[in-house]
Amino acid sequence: MPMLDNVQVLGEIDSKAQFAPSSTTVEDILTPEALGFVVLLHRTFDERRRKLLGNRAAVQDALDKGTYEFGFLESTQQIRDNVAWQGAVPGPGLAERHSEITGPPLRNMLVTALNAPVSTYMTDFEDSAAPTWDNCVYGQVNLYDAIRDQIDFRTPRKEYKLNGPFASLPTILVRPRGWHMEEKHVIVDGRPISASLFDFGLYFFHNARTLVELGKGPYFYLPKMEHHLEARLWNDVFNVAQDFIGMSRGTIRATSLIETLPAAFQMEEFIFELRNHCAGLNCGRWDYIFSTIKRLRNKPEHVLPDRDHVTMAAPFMDAYVRRLIEICHRRGVHAMGGMAAQIPIKNDVQANNAAMAKVRSDKERELAKGHDGSWVAHPALAPICNEVFDSMGTANQIHNIPESNVTAQDLLNTRISHGGVTIAGIRQNLSIGLQYMEAWLRGSGCVPINNLMEDAATAEVSRCQLYQWVRHRVKLSDTGDIVTPDLTQSILEEQVAELSAKSPLGDKNKFALAAKYFLPEIRGEKFSEFLTTLLYDEIVTVKTSRL
Repeated sequence: MPMLDNVQVLGEIDSKAQFAPSSTTVEDILTPEALGFVVLLHRTFDERRRKLLGNRAAVQDALDKGTYEFGFLESTQQIRDNVAWQGAVPGPGLAERHSEITGPPLRNMLVTALNAPVSTYMTDFEDSAAPTWDNCVYGQVNLYDAIRDQIDFRTPRKEYKLNGPFASLPTILVRPRGWHMEEKHVIVDGRPISASLFDFGLYFFHNARTLVELGKGPYFYLPKMEHHLEARLWNDVFNVAQDFIGMSRGTIRATSLIETLPAAFQMEEFIFELRNHCAGLNCGRWDYIFSTIKRLRNKPEHVLPDRDHVTMAAPFMDAYVRRLIEICHRRGVHAMGGMAAQIPIKNDVQANNAAMAKVRSDKERELAKGHDGSWVAHPALAPICNEVFDSMGTANQIHNIPESNVTAQDLLNTRISHGGVTIAGIRQNLSIGLQYMEAWLRGSGCVPINNLMEDAATAEVSRCQLYQWVRHRVKLSDTGDIVTPDLTQSILEEQVAELSAKSPLGDKNKFALAAKYFLPEIRGEKFSEFLTTLLYDEIVTVKTSRL
């Protein structure tokens, strides 16, 4: 067993905070053997992880100085030119992915998602899960129980019971936190452990063999990568993990989210680096908009209008989709569509019908473009997604290889001919950002706002747009006013007062705390790489030492 010297597990678990009790304990998950495995991965790969994160900062610095321009890498031209190589064939339970539902690994949500009429369930430790110590550890408990058919439970108001044995239910793919995140409740050699390796390592160690025995496998979604060397790092992690437990290399499958602007120029390289483990690429649309604004934020020619106008029809979004589908299918892997964030609208039939029609139109667009399946945020949307993608008549349409001919200029074409920046757009971004951040600080990572399921990505779009508009002193299209730091601050203060007054938590709400962190960002005085890292220390509970 790897040595656990110089390792501390810190934090206090609040079992009362969980939705339901389990016979599986924290100690069953954080065993010396499991921790030893996670620590081995961290000690083997963390130096590379930190160096790659440094490369991200170097790219941004060069962009701001005008010494770097996005383009396809000359150093990997031979990968793109070689027509012979292919990604992995679909793993057991992954050939048909017409509908994928997403959500955090809360116990009630796991049962609900696994009972939904979907193909797969992307269980999320990342953007839809606030990484409290409770959420991260009990998320592993809940997955452990679900895979072993011991997750059923009852509350005074409702019974939660799986519709059948786990092996017959939607295939699970786990999304660990991104390379930029740390788990500050586990300290190794004086440093917080990589959150990516913590999430991946515990899930893989406890469940990989059982999943294979059930006819599925250890499958993952990989978020927030910005360079193909970050995908290579994951591939090396997979090989070491499989070797460690005596599992055949290539058993793991991983779908890479193409949700950053730099990654859009390296899609083929991502598949190549992960090829024996690659299950395809996914259009992470909201994060992609966030990343595009983030990386180009200091360039006035890339200012975007109100977020409602930044649709999949925008030139840079359409180019990104077309390139992803063509590359995935040419290399024999799935091209997955993006999130339908709508949720059912109760007590308003007309509004609900309009929302569902919008979902259908979006999924029909994705099918026509060539996607093999798509995401939904709510079980009620699954029948629409299924009906659309089932119409292809096959498990997937990987055989359909469209011609894209997308250029680097196409991927950078952020010109949107209609819409502008309005006072309503400012208010919308401030409201969504505040409400999401406040909920996140209370431990909730997916929040229904205005009949949409918002997660960290959509809150990031709000934050980035506000910074961009202030930074470039954008003229409002409706009032003619200039967007200034004082304007955004005054509206922020109004909304804090309004939302605080309406909060069912009374003076226990966290809107003032959220605003403290939000203010420098929306005044254009500071730009943090991620909201989640900006806020993370507020939910860290380092109190007791277990080792």
